[in-house]
Amino acid sequence: MKKKRLLFIILAIVLIIGSTCAGIAYYYLFSPIIGTKQTTYIYIDNQDTVESIIQKIKKEGNVKQLQGFEYMASYYGYKEHIKTGRYAIHPNDNSLQLYRRLSRGQQTPINLIIPSVRTIDKLAQSISKQLMLDSIDIAAPLTDSIFCAQLGYTPQTIACLFIPNTYEVYWNISPEGFFKRMQKENRNFWNKNRLEEAEAIGFTPEEITIIASIVEEETANNQEKNIIAGLYINRLHKGMLLQADPTVKFAMQDFTLKRILNVHLTIDSPYNTYKYAGLPPGPIRIPSISGIESVLHYARHNYLYMCAKEDFSGTHNFTSSLTQHNINAQRYQRELNRKRIK
Repeated sequence: MKKKRLLFIILAIVLIIGSTCAGIAYYYLFSPIIGTKQTTYIYIDNQDTVESIIQKIKKEGNVKQLQGFEYMASYYGYKEHIKTGRYAIHPNDNSLQLYRRLSRGQQTPINLIIPSVRTIDKLAQSISKQLMLDSIDIAAPLTDSIFCAQLGYTPQTIACLFIPNTYEVYWNISPEGFFKRMQKENRNFWNKNRLEEAEAIGFTPEEITIIASIVEEETANNQEKNIIAGLYINRLHKGMLLQADPTVKFAMQDFTLKRILNVHLTIDSPYNTYKYAGLPPGPIRIPSISGIESVLHYARHNYLYMCAKEDFSGTHNFTSSLTQHNINAQRYQRELNRKRIK
């Protein structure tokens, strides 16, 4: 009888200890540890350690306890296989779920915005703010003639590679992966239909992109873009100088100029379309999709000249007559002088 009672007591103790351990294990591994009501994200880079990752989780997740995560990180040697990336922290995540997500590299992609900007440096800066990449990882290859040639461009035309849009990519994408993705998106954009449209109007995709870049520097008015595109195409067909003020700004790399004066027109640069015939050697900005479409579907007219309207509305007076253009230009110049704009 005593033996049975002793066995019962031992069994009861074992059950109590077991249930206690199970309860503790459940609390640390399976109970919710995140105090936020919305999904937040942590970014793990090459410099992170287990300790810094834990601090990021605590900061972003309003964490109740992380002992379970810390135990698994230690037991499974997480420090030896930390995976970079952008990771979601969901409301009601538990330690096991969070550890598995991070240790298996189950990251969440970002929406990468390729902007319409004037220079490769500006593009690289924008991308580096959105990805784990440093701006030099983007800018350096794009100024390398050998690398550009591998993609089918020159350092002057490489801006044609980029189609401004929003793309879903992983935050820790490599430079090689990034450029391959941009190549893929460029091919997707320049599909069979657009290539046929380009051929029908007698230009290559790169030439269309260059024209579009000038158009978008001339106006932000979408209703005027195809008109301006048609004007420049008319000038090209007639063998006239483009005489586009934005190309002079680009040649001088001074985008603050409000007036293009005779002294500016003397700059010896292939981008100076007052001095050199034809298109400049590359885009003067990365044009938007609407800008490219405005060239593909340019307005058919006989305009050869344009001048900003003197009301500073951002629109233009168009004409096929040089005499009328000079009248328009004089009105605009008088208003600039009256407002003391230099």
